[in-house]
Amino acid sequence: MPKTKQKTASYGSWKSPITSDLIVEQAVGLTEVRLDQGIVYWLEGRPQERGRSVVVRPCAAGGDAVDVTPASFNVRTRVHEYGGGAWSVEDGVLYFSNFADGRLYLDSGGAGPQPLTPDPSGQRGRWHFADGIIDKNRSRWIGVREDHTREGEPVNTIVTVDLKSSRAEAGSVLAEGNDFYSSPRLSPDGRRLVWLAWDHPNMPWNGTTLYLAELDEAGTIAGKPEVIAGGMEESVFQPEWTPDGNAVTFVSDRSGWWNLHRFELATQALRPIAPMAAEFGQPQWVFGMSTYAFAGPDRIVCTYSEAGLGRLAVVDLATGMLRTLDTPFTRFASVRADGGRVVAVAGAPSHPLSVVEFDLDTDQYRILKKATDILDQAEPGIASYLTSVETIEFPTTGGNTAFGLYYRPHNPDFAGPADEKPPLLVKCHGGPTSAASSTLNLGIQYWTSRGIAVLDVNYGGSTGFGRAYRERLHRSWGVVDVDDCVNGARFLIAQGLVDPKRIVISGGSAGGYTTLAALTFRDFFAGGASHYGVSDAAALARDTHKFESRYLDWLIGPYPEEEALYRERSPLLHAERLTRPVIFFQGEEDAIVPPNQTEAMVATLRQSGTPVGYILFSGEQHGFRQAGNIKRALDAELYFYAIEVFGTGLRF
Repeated sequence: MPKTKQKTASYGSWKSPITSDLIVEQAVGLTEVRLDQGIVYWLEGRPQERGRSVVVRPCAAGGDAVDVTPASFNVRTRVHEYGGGAWSVEDGVLYFSNFADGRLYLDSGGAGPQPLTPDPSGQRGRWHFADGIIDKNRSRWIGVREDHTREGEPVNTIVTVDLKSSRAEAGSVLAEGNDFYSSPRLSPDGRRLVWLAWDHPNMPWNGTTLYLAELDEAGTIAGKPEVIAGGMEESVFQPEWTPDGNAVTFVSDRSGWWNLHRFELATQALRPIAPMAAEFGQPQWVFGMSTYAFAGPDRIVCTYSEAGLGRLAVVDLATGMLRTLDTPFTRFASVRADGGRVVAVAGAPSHPLSVVEFDLDTDQYRILKKATDILDQAEPGIASYLTSVETIEFPTTGGNTAFGLYYRPHNPDFAGPADEKPPLLVKCHGGPTSAASSTLNLGIQYWTSRGIAVLDVNYGGSTGFGRAYRERLHRSWGVVDVDDCVNGARFLIAQGLVDPKRIVISGGSAGGYTTLAALTFRDFFAGGASHYGVSDAAALARDTHKFESRYLDWLIGPYPEEEALYRERSPLLHAERLTRPVIFFQGEEDAIVPPNQTEAMVATLRQSGTPVGYILFSGEQHGFRQAGNIKRALDAELYFYAIEVFGTGLRF
């Protein structure tokens, strides 16, 4: 078939088959996998079902996977608001939290899900549950409970829930006294328990404490728990027992990098496993995260990140040698293993996020489920419209360098005029303690296939580059992140890659704050979009949920002691300086960044005559999960830029 001659058209006006309809119709979210009795289970988030999360497993007879949870249930928890770890499976029995009522359920595949915890109706608040494991010897669920039934701040504890009781109960407290808990792990013989805990003002990537406790025959804690690692300035992540129960492994950043460590019970010795300048951990925004697993008694399969790109590796525990596997993937999460069989959620710039099974003995892999199948379609040949990703390192403030993922405009049907440079969309990831993902993102390809370059910035404070890089943002939020976004764009301008007059900035949550700060406090960007972004830092410190209620102590400074600094850093209080077009997207039920913040900013800008757009989505919380809303936000942002900034025609 002869190649069609490219049309010449202004960058930003190209017609693309990567439409918002295609993105939301074809895609599901893939977040967590489990292995039980040789069966792989995973969690799917479905925008087409109003964002419902469903536990799925392969069909025993082959063919399409089958849903494990019924259509009336949404497997999700609101512990820490961000959730995660809402389900577990043991011996074929599923245990999960249902989002609508917050109750814990058991589903053995017979009579359907049965509630284990009380109906919240009539209560002044609810109990939320997460991060559960099963104590088979004592027939109980052990996990984290967040209690919203009392006055004041919710209370977090580790509790047990009796699996044999005929009466639904909210659980018995096993460990209490800290502000936050995660990762309860029971030793193979059931005689010991480890867990993580931390207190305000720390976030789990600042400092966590790893506790070890002896359990008596009844399963209660005997004596005082022992601290075996961690503290205020050491982040410990994902404790696990060795298969023989003689040691506890975990990830710690005590060296400046999140590396694997091992604590021997008999000798009380603590030593690193395969130490290197790479990140084997991730910021614990959600429960149930796993970056490594035991692939038998003598080896660990793990994922690590260098310069923002992920690798999968195997560590021989006898020699300490690490062998990196040759795979096409650059991002890994939810790593699980059963002997030489490994499953994980994995993706790459040319591979959508997928549930992947790896064979450590043959180094082969197979994909069990893709987040999207559009690359497999013969028509319209979507793969030919995808651009590749380039990792860049650029100079920034203070003699430092920062990092980003750069995507050039690409469309086989169009070329830009010879005398024109493409517009640039600078993206700011959320968190801000997080990182830009290298996995195929059709939301990014939506822009590049229309002739708009994208720079996804891993500004100072991002993860994947060591603790010192994360700590660049200490008390510098709204400064370092903004500087890095501006300097990343300037770097591309200096390379002659983008149009300096058509650069916009966009981000969600903390990235929305960086967007608004950049538009307010820097005269650089031509416009932007805030997706559920912070506009009033002091209001966030006063009004947000428990998990992040002291996060800003680290990002900006203690509140209200540093109220003047909060005022200085709040775009809302300096909105008269924001004169560039900006559009806002907000969830009506957002408890993390409440709508009143966004609406106050919108009202102020409208009064000043600044071009502004605002879309409020009913039924959405922090982040959009419903297909129609995801589509509308994507198209509205493009339309807004085309009209208010780029001055281009539209070819959807």
